Amino acid sequence: MGFFSKLFNKKEKKATVRKRNLLSIEVGDIIEYDLADYEVVGKITYRQNNYTWYSYQLLGESGTIWLAAEMDDELELGIYKKIQLVEANDFPDRLVFNNKTYSLDESGQAEVTGEGRSSSLTGQRIRYAEYCDTDEKSFISVEEWNSDVEASIGYPIENYEVKIIAGSH
Repeated sequence: MGFFSKLFNKKEKKATVRKRNLLSIEVGDIIEYDLADYEVVGKITYRQNNYTWYSYQLLGESGTIWLAAEMDDELELGIYKKIQLVEANDFPDRLVFNNKTYSLDESGQAEVTGEGRSSSLTGQRIRYAEYCDTDEKSFISVEEWNSDVEASIGYPIENYEVKIIAGSH
């Protein structure tokens, strides 16, 4: 009886998945946005003093987009896509893209931690700048990674536009 009770009375271990919110998304999660599904393949955590914000690299059928999330006075979200913007290399006070002018909103430096496809970024200190148009409906983000400068264009979204399906972690 001891053998059979050990064999048939085994309790299955169930995977526990921590509930996600827009500030705790993890690599491997699925994001539903704008009638499309995206896998979270990278995550960058930025820290400047006691302030933290996140960028999630989302891979979908139509390519890669970035979901930015930060808790300022309220939750702020944005969707970004990389662009080529040579004049951004100098971090000017104003940028022009697609005949629209963007003004410098904020800039600084941050320490980064990367996960997934972004894991190689861990430990880097970056310089960044955020630009916005006059209506604050479109934004340009500029980041300097060592000597490489990347620019992205984005727009704000609301939290109800995003659904998170937790992965197995």
